[in-house]
Amino acid sequence: MRQIDLREYETSVYPLSDAHRDALLGEKKTLGLTVEPVIGKEGTYSLTPGSTVGAVEIGDLSVLIRPKIGIPQLLSLACYAIGVYRSQEDRLFNFEEQQALPDTLALALAAMARRAFSRGLLHGYRTEEEALHTVRGRIRFADQIRQRFGIPLPIEVRYDEFTEDITENQLVKAAAFRLGRMRIRSQQARKDLGRVAATLENVSLAEFSPKAVPDVRFDRLNEHYRGVVGLSRLILRHGALESNRGAVRATGFLMDMNVLFQEFVTVALREALGDSPYVLRSDKQLKENHRIYFAKSSRVKLEPDLTLWDGTKCLFVGDAKYKRVRVEGVPNADLYQLHAYITALNLPGGLLIYAQGETETATYTVRNSGKRLEVVALDLRGSLDAVLKRVDFIADKIRELHSEAQRLHPAA
Repeated sequence: MRQIDLREYETSVYPLSDAHRDALLGEKKTLGLTVEPVIGKEGTYSLTPGSTVGAVEIGDLSVLIRPKIGIPQLLSLACYAIGVYRSQEDRLFNFEEQQALPDTLALALAAMARRAFSRGLLHGYRTEEEALHTVRGRIRFADQIRQRFGIPLPIEVRYDEFTEDITENQLVKAAAFRLGRMRIRSQQARKDLGRVAATLENVSLAEFSPKAVPDVRFDRLNEHYRGVVGLSRLILRHGALESNRGAVRATGFLMDMNVLFQEFVTVALREALGDSPYVLRSDKQLKENHRIYFAKSSRVKLEPDLTLWDGTKCLFVGDAKYKRVRVEGVPNADLYQLHAYITALNLPGGLLIYAQGETETATYTVRNSGKRLEVVALDLRGSLDAVLKRVDFIADKIRELHSEAQRLHPAA
């Protein structure tokens, strides 16, 4: 199998056969990959990834796109963003940096599974409906009459079964199966995945759509499954890339750093702000009475990444940008967008949060209006604890802007 190693937003040059070039072009939208011929070198191409990172196999071509921040940091941030990971578990992702993302995921999943399964497989009650020759649980009289009127056997019944074939175990098995279908280079990772599958032998293999991976509520009975279930959900949300173009099949695990950055910043800020009476919402959590419009006619809707609300009154607005938006002919598009937010909401200022390397921390005061556009850069390198301490600084900025907005719009 031909292997291509790339790094996020960095250009690499590779000789490619026509078949491999066409395979990459066929998936370039999914991969966020730019494929351009090198002038003067026939059959040679420059490959530039965007913000999508991960691993994908297209036919006999294996493509790895490594994140700039490193795979351990990537997984720490991603698990924290979905609310099932805390900084004291950093050691679970303490694998060799040169390992591919699927290998790291496999080793981490197996480590979390060993810890969760050490107390025995989790069991729970599951409601079953069957036609049996003996009564078990309750008889479904309506179904019995409708389906078997006048026939005594079998009997339509409903009962609760105490079983290991529950959602938590199904998620772990599905994640292990999904990783097992990818090219795992580490022999240890392959063995570990095999042990997970063997332990879950009596659990059914369920199919989960990336957009419909079930959430799990944790309590004292299943709290020890939090880590392994969270990582399994992450794998299932991002590891379902599967397409066929003619005879070429593509499968892999891909993550969009733009989405990850916004999700992480939202969750981290929510925790950093603590027990505030106000609600920090993302653009996906805006309710009907929280809509923001640029014009009085309510025809131009605005969707900022971050807003802080006191009831139906917005007291803070901001955007989280992994990369600066570059629009041809429109320099500083992000600043114009933020200015539109604070103008429409009549706020004294707003906040732009970039990943480190995209810009420097700065404050821009708009002429004639005096409105402030605050820009901060969040360094994602290092341990999760270190990153969260940097988030505390951003939370202080939000508190300042929120206090100014309160003074401008005092409660009635």
